[in-house]
Amino acid sequence: MIELLSENALLLLFVVAALGYGVGSIKMFGSNLGVAAVLFVGLFFGALDDSLEIPNVVFLLGLSIFVYTVGLSSGPGFMAALSGRSGKGELGFVFLMVSLSGAFAVGLHYLFGFSASTTSGVFAGSATNTAALAGLLDSIEKTMPQAQQSGISEAAVVGYSITYPMGVLGGMIAIAMMQRLFKIDYAAEAHQLRHAYPIDSSIRNITVEVTKKEVEGIPVRDLVKEHGWTAVFGRMRRQEQTTLTTWDTTFLLGDFVAVVGRDEDLAEITEAFGKISERELTHDQSVYSHHRVFVSNPAIAGKRIASLNLTERFSAIITRVRRGDVDLLARGDTVIELGDRIRFVAREKDVKPLVKLFGDSYHSLSQINLLSFGLGMAAGLLLGMVTFTLPGDISFQLGYAGGPLVVALGLGALRRTGPIVWTLPYSANLTLRQIGLILLLATVGIRSGHTFVETLQTGGAGWIFLAGTLLSLGTALSILLVGYKLFKLPFGLLTGMVANQPAILDFALQRSNNQLPNFGYAIMFPIGLITKIVLVQILFAMLG
Repeated sequence: MIELLSENALLLLFVVAALGYGVGSIKMFGSNLGVAAVLFVGLFFGALDDSLEIPNVVFLLGLSIFVYTVGLSSGPGFMAALSGRSGKGELGFVFLMVSLSGAFAVGLHYLFGFSASTTSGVFAGSATNTAALAGLLDSIEKTMPQAQQSGISEAAVVGYSITYPMGVLGGMIAIAMMQRLFKIDYAAEAHQLRHAYPIDSSIRNITVEVTKKEVEGIPVRDLVKEHGWTAVFGRMRRQEQTTLTTWDTTFLLGDFVAVVGRDEDLAEITEAFGKISERELTHDQSVYSHHRVFVSNPAIAGKRIASLNLTERFSAIITRVRRGDVDLLARGDTVIELGDRIRFVAREKDVKPLVKLFGDSYHSLSQINLLSFGLGMAAGLLLGMVTFTLPGDISFQLGYAGGPLVVALGLGALRRTGPIVWTLPYSANLTLRQIGLILLLATVGIRSGHTFVETLQTGGAGWIFLAGTLLSLGTALSILLVGYKLFKLPFGLLTGMVANQPAILDFALQRSNNQLPNFGYAIMFPIGLITKIVLVQILFAMLG
């Protein structure tokens, strides 16, 4: 069996990937390792025999695809946070805390007497940051003599592998400890922040009857501006006539209005208008009917809903945009992405032109635009080759990890350049990301299996594990303490920033019982990822 696998690298790759994915799906204590289990299965196979290996180009391909797709999906949120005043403060806080974590790692390096590669691996493992490890290995390959590369790389992987489990548990322990210490009331915090963050992700529609004179004669635009509602006004029925509302629509007593929104806003709208009607306008399909279609037309991808001028070209209103597993309210500034499912209300004669406009082709969504994907990847790889020099004669390259990530963040925020759409359909992005991650984890694990076992046998693993525990717990506790007490950030938001790994995020979501941790995670992930990729290479260069 060993001989068969050693002679067939592709067979070895897919055996490790399949077994790793299966192991990762097993839940223990309410969470699982997920795709990260591929690394540990790879370590097991690598420990069986030195002859088992996978070509390095597989690792580089997986790494570059993984970070590029992450950057594309994170780019819009990252750039939006950079442009917003509060977002800049939150991003600055994340950068500060990642840098503090790096300082902790330096202290542990001298305390335990680790090698530079081991300390850098511990830093990446305690943060459960596979991309940082991959960037480190890429840097080692570029900067170290060929004869030394294998031993140094394996030491980094061992440091990462031993500290990874505590990187997950450390964040969970810190959240539970600080929640009890600060006596956090998640429900009260969510209520207070309901207008700043769309915490309640469930969107539903109701029909309200206008029974209060206070809203008579006031345009929808002014009502929304005055009350700060985040909702979409759809059909309106006055006597026996059904129409679609616009920003200039005014209401009279006895009108029935269909409204789509979240519970908090719907409750306020009901209070302002009068009462909920048992007569659901959405059930009446005689004049206007609702439809869902896929966005597969590249010509409208990356455009804002307002720029489509649907009210002028058709008698139609977009009410919801479903992206992945999340329903978003359709606002004028909502950007349409390939793979979105659009829900609209329109007259029957306008349905076919609207379907043609959006595309509604599942087949098209399954295809990847290799022109934009190839150009973006090539630009990222070229950027990764550029050498940057810091004070103290420290030089580093962004490499196969940082280069594609930086380019993808920019292109993801840009979305399109003329006819070229840089973003990928949601499903295609996730598929490519998963494939890239599996390729790099399997390769890294198999490459380092023997060194991992030797470290366990010689007893050095205990000190590495202790260092990872101190680093992961210290970093998580610092983020929660400094963020909550000094920066006055919501605790629920901070729990998302602590979530280096999906299992921690899931733990935070269960504790808070709202979506606020997701917003913290979205803020933390891009800046945290790129900062750690660069910082781990700086640590290796400085400590070496």
